[in-house]
Amino acid sequence: MPGHHHTRSRRTTERKGDARERAILDTCEALLAQKGYEAMTVGDIAQGAGITRGALYFYFGSKQEVVTALVARTVEHLWERSRATAQADEPRQAIEAAMRRTVELWNEHGLVMRTAIDLSLTVPEIGELWSHTAVLFITAITAVLERAGIQPGTEPEQASAMASALCWMIERTFYHASQESREELQRASATCEHIWLTSAGLTT
Repeated sequence: MPGHHHTRSRRTTERKGDARERAILDTCEALLAQKGYEAMTVGDIAQGAGITRGALYFYFGSKQEVVTALVARTVEHLWERSRATAQADEPRQAIEAAMRRTVELWNEHGLVMRTAIDLSLTVPEIGELWSHTAVLFITAITAVLERAGIQPGTEPEQASAMASALCWMIERTFYHASQESREELQRASATCEHIWLTSAGLTT
């Protein structure tokens, strides 16, 4: 299967910006809201995108591949919005900016994010994408904590271990809050931000 994955990655790169592929992914995201992952079919996706099933199979081999590509697009947006956080000079501003961008993305694509979390244990490609994204964010959070004066290292009181716990806490908190309302998501974000600031020693 590694060879197949490489082919898919190369084809995706060659088709970057393709309007038809964007239509497929946009339709998939809409159908996740309307029907859910289990109920929607390849036929539904093709019809919504205005193409035949055969045309869809030129781009993706299955419903699972479509959803995996949608998750990849979403986490790329998440990382693009948060990339600068690790380089920001002032830790408090970096934390506030990171939480603000995270709220924005969960408001826009919360259903895709929840689907990614739900499928990460059973769809290896989605699990790999999600784990890789988590590693990027743990690294960024670690950098912010270290700039705030937290000692580097993997012991419980050190930056890397704290960053890992913060990352997964934020993921799970946002997962649940995003199912309730935008207001609940904002409250959850404020709580996570307070915990991150407290961990960094920046609440005094």
